[in-house]
Order: sequence, then structure tokens, then C-alpha cells
Amino acid sequence: MRIAITGSTGLIGTALVRNLRADGHDVVRLVRRRPAAADEVAWDPAGRRLDPAALAGCAAVVHLAGAGVADHRWTAAYKQELRDSRVLGTRTLATALAAMDEPPRVLVSGSAIGFYGDTGDRRTDERAPAGTGFLPELCVAWEEAAAPAQEAGIRTVFARTGLVVARSGGAWGRLFPLFRMGLGGRLGDGGQYWSFISLRDHLAALRHLLVTEGLSGPVNLTAPEPVTNREATAVMGRVLRRPTLCTVPAPVLRLVLGEFAQDVLGSQRIVPRRLLESGFAFTDPRIGDAVRAALAS
Repeated sequence: MRIAITGSTGLIGTALVRNLRADGHDVVRLVRRRPAAADEVAWDPAGRRLDPAALAGCAAVVHLAGAGVADHRWTAAYKQELRDSRVLGTRTLATALAAMDEPPRVLVSGSAIGFYGDTGDRRTDERAPAGTGFLPELCVAWEEAAAPAQEAGIRTVFARTGLVVARSGGAWGRLFPLFRMGLGGRLGDGGQYWSFISLRDHLAALRHLLVTEGLSGPVNLTAPEPVTNREATAVMGRVLRRPTLCTVPAPVLRLVLGEFAQDVLGSQRIVPRRLLESGFAFTDPRIGDAVRAALAS
């Protein structure tokens, strides 16, 4: 199958390209610079430019592009960059797909469990409404930007991703070095829920979304049993055989992270109801499984 991917240089995109090619799929990578290889296609999401002809023959598209939520302090300028990189990029891609003579059968478009906001200790699935705050508003606009593809009859799935447990990147990738040095510990009081998924389960779930006909709309990509930050900290300590005595008090997080601290300290107990109902089987359903898988990769 010929599959186009945006965000192919990120943690998930890099791994997905490698994973798909290992199984013989033809992968086209959308890049924001002049193409330097035969498998690359140029696009300009900020300028809303993408030639539909460049995607001819693609049966599926996976859209993962977007500025990193935790890469910088949330200044007004960076919040605008977070929004533009997702909303303008998604709209540009969806518009181009809708204009194709033979559009792809499916678009898997990235989203995030930030859609739900702070859910406390309530188990929350895809039936829940959007929360309040910057991230929920961003996720709503992000998903709505895919409307041209949906209106063109392309099966569109929103992959609402949780915390991806990986050693080489993402939020969890920043935790491993700290825990290895014995500097790991809970954030705030540690009672907030973290909804995680191992990298290999995330890749398998994306591929499941590509081929599962009839599955569209939001799908949570999280493991079945979210854990508290305190529980995740204890598991990291046991697996890495390091103490976890350090803590970062909430006021310090707010000082260092600014507005983003409220999402670090917030609780999201998100469950993958639709993914499970569609027949997906997790390889790493528990946090210990996910951490060990990351270390073994």
C-alpha cells in the first residue's frame, strides 16, 4: 500500500516509516523543505500549499505534524505556533486530499487526549465532551480542520494520543535519564492520572486504524489502565533499580513551566473504549510492560 506521512521526522513518524517499510509498504514523506530524496514531497502547511497531484496513488495518509507541546514555555507567540502548526497543516492537507481525482480511502489525523481537559479520577472515553482550557480548544480546532476530507467521503480517524512511553523522544524520553541518575520522583502530589501507551502499541494502533473499515471519528490511543504519576514513578524506580526520592512541588512546576504546568499537574484517566471494541489487542497493557519495552527497544 502507498501511504503518505506528515511529521515523519518526529518520534512516532520516524518509527512508523521504518515499521511500514519493513512490511513492504511504499511510504511517501511530506517535508517542509526542498525534497532531497525520491520518497519526499514538498508542502507548505503555513502557506496552505500542497499539490494534490503529488499524492497520486496514495491509499492512506497519516498526519502527525505539529510543533511540540512541551518544547517551549507557553508564551502567546508559541501558543499561536502550536495552533497554526496543527490547524493550518490539517486544513491544508485535508483540502488537498479532497481535491484529488482519486482520494485516499483513509486519513488518520493526529490529535491528543488533551481534548478532554482535566478529568480527575473519572474514567473517560470517546463519548466525553471537550474540556476547557487551551489544550482542549486546540484539539477541537485541530480536529475540525479535517472537515474537507470528511466532506469528501474520506474515512477520517482522529488518533487522540496519550503519553507515549519511549526512550528516544517525547515527554517520557526526558524522564529516563533523570531516573537513571536517581533524580526521578513524583510531580506535585503524584495523585494525577497519566494515560500512557507504549511506542510499539502506538504504532500497531495506528496501523489498526488504517485497515479497520468503518472505524472513524475519535479513537483514544492509550493503554487500558491509566496509572497515577505516583504509580508510574514507583514502576520506573523498580525497573531501573534507582531511588525515586526526589519530588517537584507544584509551585516549582508552575514557576518553571508557566501555564503548561496546569496540564502536567492535571489528571487524565482516559481509556481506549473504541480501540478495544474494534478488536485491537495491546502488547503492553500495563505501565511496567511499557517501560520495559522502551528499555528493550
